Amino acid sequence: MESRRRFSQRIVVIESDIDSLRHVNNTVYLRYIEDCVTAHAESVGMGLERLRQLGVIPVVHRHTITYHRSAVLGEELEVVTEIVSFRGFRATRHNTIMREGVLLVECETHWVWIDPLRQRPKAVPNEIQVAFGLEPAS
Repeated sequence: MESRRRFSQRIVVIESDIDSLRHVNNTVYLRYIEDCVTAHAESVGMGLERLRQLGVIPVVHRHTITYHRSAVLGEELEVVTEIVSFRGFRATRHNTIMREGVLLVECETHWVWIDPLRQRPKAVPNEIQVAFGLEPAS
């Protein structure tokens, strides 16, 4: 059984993803990753609306992205996201984009959980931690 901390999805590169160099634009890879993270949250019942109800939302603090190889129109890619650390109001995800087992892009994303009303950091409720297969805070 796959961990609830990890999620993957397949995508096919479309024309609007391609830049003037005839490969996927660098900013599009980041969109692929963010779409995968969103799908992961929704898959465990923690979409944005549910998170707002629970009084906390994640915002990106920093992306560190490394581009290894390019992808081109029509290729099928696998986008993977995995929560690798989680503590208090901070979380880190390791993300990869692969083509047939070849690493194209890797990205480490640092997240901060905030109270959506006060816009201040806030510890994540246990219900969210459990949904993502994390050890709940005591």
